[in-house]
This record gives sequence, structure tokens and C-alpha cells, in this order.
Amino acid sequence: MPPEAQTQPSESVNGKVVPIATLNRDLSWQVAPSLLVSFRYAWAGVSYAFQTQRNFRVHVFVGTLAIGLGIFLRLAAVEMAVVGLTIGAVLAMELLNTALESVVDLTVKQSYHELAKIAKDCAAAAVLVSSLAAVCVASSLLLPKLWVLILANLP
Repeated sequence: MPPEAQTQPSESVNGKVVPIATLNRDLSWQVAPSLLVSFRYAWAGVSYAFQTQRNFRVHVFVGTLAIGLGIFLRLAAVEMAVVGLTIGAVLAMELLNTALESVVDLTVKQSYHELAKIAKDCAAAAVLVSSLAAVCVASSLLLPKLWVLILANLP
């Protein structure tokens, strides 16, 4: 085991103490040894996307704004659920887009390939379509109540 791995946090896996850094790389191709490790892998993906993908951060910000506005406007529980599911769909599409782009980049390395362009463009289009759908959903649920609130407060 390299000296730098010995100073890192570790976890017991199948009775062996394994550095977390090793867990994150060496076991990623296997079925996760525990549910907790599965959640760590998933959270690592969300964290990576948030740290490296500007559009993911924009979607998180806009989604948070929509949830906050829905709470402020006292949307019904079903309406809030629809807004939340729509936000979740957009974030999931953004994560899939990031994953697909990473795999394509890994495959074609630094060269151009028309099929790689098509794959990346289509993944980006999936994010765009889900984002436009989210805007339509949020507009249909939030704007009417916001309009009523604005009209009620006009002199």
C-alpha cells in the first residue's frame, strides 16, 4: 500500500481495512459492498457535477428558487410534488449528460469524431428538452398564483 494511502481515512470492507481512496477507485467496477458505499458513489457523482458543471449549478439554483417560490405561494402538496419531480428530472438529465460526455471523451480522447458529436449533442438536447418542460410546468403552476398576488397588492 502506498504511504499516502495509509494516512487517508479508511473503512472496513469484508473484514479488511481499505483506504477510502482505494474504495473510490479500485472497487468502483464491482457491486458496492454495502448500501452506504453505494450512496457514497452516488453522492460523489452529484458532488462532481456540482463542482465541475456550471449548468448543473444553474439548474440547482433555479430549482431551489422554484421550490422556494412554491412554498411562498403556498402551492398544494401535489403541485409541489410536480415541481419537485420536474426539477429532479432536469438534474437527472444533467447528470446523465455529464456521464455520457465523460465516457465519450474517454473513448475518443483528443480527436474529433462525428458520432461523438452526435452523442454529446443529443445528450445536451435531452437536458434542454427537460429544462423547457420544467419551465412550462413551473410557469403553469407558479405564474398564475404569482399574478394573483401581484394584482392583490397593487394600489
